[in-house]
Amino acid sequence: MGEAVAIGTRRWRFHGGLKLRHWKTLSLERTLATCPLPERLVVPVGQQRSGAPVPCVRPGQLVARGEAIALPSSPDDVALHAPAAGTVRQIAPAPVIGRGATEAPCITIDVDPDGPDAFLSPITPWATTAPAALRTRIREAGVAGLGGSLVPTAGKIDAAGDSAPTLIVNGAECEPYIACDEAQMLAGPERVLLGAQIIARAVGAAQVILAIEDERPELAERLAESAASLGDAAPAIVTVPTVYPEGGEKQLIRVLTGLEVPGGGTPLDLGLLCLNVGTVAAVHDAVVEGRPLISRVVSVTGRGFGAPRNLEVAIGTPVAWLAAQAGGYTDAIRRLVMGGPMMGVPLAHDDVPVTRASNCILGLIAEDITPTAPELPCIRCMECVRVCPAQLLPQQLFWHIRAGSYDQAANHALADCIECGCCAQVCPSQIPLVDYYRHGKTELAAQRVEQERATVARLRFEARSARLDRQEAARRERLEAKQQKLRSARDRKAEIAAAVARARARKQGNDEDL
Repeated sequence: MGEAVAIGTRRWRFHGGLKLRHWKTLSLERTLATCPLPERLVVPVGQQRSGAPVPCVRPGQLVARGEAIALPSSPDDVALHAPAAGTVRQIAPAPVIGRGATEAPCITIDVDPDGPDAFLSPITPWATTAPAALRTRIREAGVAGLGGSLVPTAGKIDAAGDSAPTLIVNGAECEPYIACDEAQMLAGPERVLLGAQIIARAVGAAQVILAIEDERPELAERLAESAASLGDAAPAIVTVPTVYPEGGEKQLIRVLTGLEVPGGGTPLDLGLLCLNVGTVAAVHDAVVEGRPLISRVVSVTGRGFGAPRNLEVAIGTPVAWLAAQAGGYTDAIRRLVMGGPMMGVPLAHDDVPVTRASNCILGLIAEDITPTAPELPCIRCMECVRVCPAQLLPQQLFWHIRAGSYDQAANHALADCIECGCCAQVCPSQIPLVDYYRHGKTELAAQRVEQERATVARLRFEARSARLDRQEAARRERLEAKQQKLRSARDRKAEIAAAVARARARKQGNDEDL
């Protein structure tokens, strides 16, 4: 990890990006509220990058709110906890939100709203607690990246160690409708600021900043007031230009430091640790309250809802239930999306649960949707290159993927594409470029799986061949030893016979002399 980068007042620009009209006030007109619990929660088990935790409960079992219901299957996993008390109804595949997968293993809980809690013990005072103990608590509480990555937070913090990186709290929500982080900062700024201080102690951060967009001056004032009450140790509040997709980790780091995160690298290579606002708030809850990650804030917004708002939602809550809490669907709704309009996933129905990665449920009307147009040939206008924040060659990636040259796409840094949708937004030929990139990534992932399988098969074959060779060599050694033993026995017998013959000859000679 590189040396910590000091962040000053200067701001840089990242390459590309778009200025988009924001609709955040739709949900911010109403204060953040807690979503009532539905009768049943469906908690997805395999919804994180590192793997799938193993359920540790059984159907019919009573669980308390905050009790572990699935345990890590590897050191890189985090546990899942019951979002509410109740009875485990079943553990079986159920419809989920996600690209490619329509079902995933889920733990269904019949909710008992009056059931008990099983939180961890609060750590007090955390300010004098050993950093290792804070990191352990974050892991025990199952905190993962709520910006959408679901990367286990404890893993990122462990990688940072205690080498004093600069901590960046990413509050720059760049999608036009999503305001879940802003709602949290407005409703409970101390929770976010204290969470940042806790993480700073866990990693020994020399500098802590909270970055927000400059179009929200009232939020900056609210945070500054709360930070002032915390004294000199409070995170510094900085504003950044409102340009999509500035909420991306690498883009925000570029704006704040002028540095580029190396391809294939992480912010830790620059001595930086970057965490989302929701993640930082969850760390506060885990340490100060002992509450595991069992809920998150979701923006239920868009002109397709009667009363858009931000809600603190238990993980596993059905989208249909959320829609009812936001005034229900209007007659004008035409599309339901999980996420924002740029990077979100369209939903075919609302019978799916909220996951830890669900930051927004968006209801769009006809005016919000770009009419579908026929895909035309690429005219090489280079507009996609101009707006690409990852400084890629989108048209080149498109040609390689369309031709099935996935290795060539990989050589052109397809893995660095953040799927922000800027290229598709400006393409005059209406080419769904992001769909091609997702397809290319899926094919490359499938090829990697096949290569891994082939490697495993080859290693297995080589190991079997080596084992058979060893067995054959051992058999030959045993046979040779046996044959040698037989030869030795024959030679010994011949020697005995010769000795007997000599003895007889000597005796016969002696008899003749007499």
